[in-house]
Amino acid sequence: MRRPTRVVRIGQVSVGGQSPIVVQSMTNTDTVDIVKTAIQCAELARAGSELVRITVNTPEAAAAVAKIREHLDRMGVDVPLIGDFHYNGHRLLADHPECAQSLAKYRINPGNVGHGRKRDEQFAQMIEIACKYDKPVRIGVNWGSLDQDLLARIMDDNARRAEPKDAIDVMREAMVTSALESAAKAEELGLPGERIILSCKVSGVQDLIAIYRELSRRSDYPLHLGLTEAGMGSKGIVASTAAMSVLLQEGIGDTIRVSLTPEPGGQRTQEVVVAQEMLQTLGLRAFTPMVAACPGCGRTTSTFFQELAQSIQEHVRNKMPQWRVEYDGVENMTLAVMGCVVNGPGESKQANIGISLPGTGEAPVAPVFEDGAKTVTLRGEHIAEEFTAIVDRYVARTYQRKFAK
Repeated sequence: MRRPTRVVRIGQVSVGGQSPIVVQSMTNTDTVDIVKTAIQCAELARAGSELVRITVNTPEAAAAVAKIREHLDRMGVDVPLIGDFHYNGHRLLADHPECAQSLAKYRINPGNVGHGRKRDEQFAQMIEIACKYDKPVRIGVNWGSLDQDLLARIMDDNARRAEPKDAIDVMREAMVTSALESAAKAEELGLPGERIILSCKVSGVQDLIAIYRELSRRSDYPLHLGLTEAGMGSKGIVASTAAMSVLLQEGIGDTIRVSLTPEPGGQRTQEVVVAQEMLQTLGLRAFTPMVAACPGCGRTTSTFFQELAQSIQEHVRNKMPQWRVEYDGVENMTLAVMGCVVNGPGESKQANIGISLPGTGEAPVAPVFEDGAKTVTLRGEHIAEEFTAIVDRYVARTYQRKFAK
């Protein structure tokens, strides 16, 4: 299990070493719209995003950053902001020192900071500003904007090999080399290694796994994981989970983002929820009580257990901001909503709180189990409301109030 030895501080958040894996996200608002961007940053932070990245692509966007930070501070939201720079980041940071100061970290893509001599000069300018303001940097390589000069060099080297590698292997090597050479250059320019995070983002699951295994083997920098374009809906969720779960299980990865394309009118916060559920399902972190529910079959022709499972999941997510402040350990609570007598009582006993609803043709009663023991049997039309009240009472009774310490 590989864990990097370096730890990078981003505001109040630690990334790397033995620190918990950090969830981050990115806004999709126009950064120039200060209020809208601040509101979305706050929504993402309250959903559980521990770092929020914003686009800084124009002078107007750079000028807005400090004001966004001020809005968040007034809202009581202290989430660190990351500036995402491409092409003109060296100018924006130099021309807008209040932006450079307000951001907690800079993201630099070495493939598009410039070409030839300008690439080195402009990369150096950004690193020098990071040193000046004591800011960490993510060197974020992306296969869609890979440094073409570096790629050509590696292709030429490969062509001279007795047994040349396949094109896909050459691309993977170019990604890793770009990240490592850029990190080495940043350190030569004076940026401490403890302020560098690396990423090599691609869209293919097997590519991501292969690249990060090699990157982790050859460096001890903290690594940011994520597919660059995961996709929409179930496809994006499955692809992200398939790729990152393999790496996380191997101890590779220190901060993650699930780059979902939102459904039309969908919530940006979905990507945060998916990232949290991925980490919690793997047993790496706990964020909110998890609800287990049976998938349903011919024994469960009623949809009531589905509706109750959804209602309980929404209830605990809505209550978590309050519970997190008041109670220690409540995020580890488990719940079960089962649909018939086959597995219902047994599964319900395994959760902290479980309910076994009647299946088709079964007696219209619903036993409730708390920590393995049946405590009550619910009947009638108000089972959902009564079970929700039981959950609330269990939390208040079981988890120690923080202010009572």
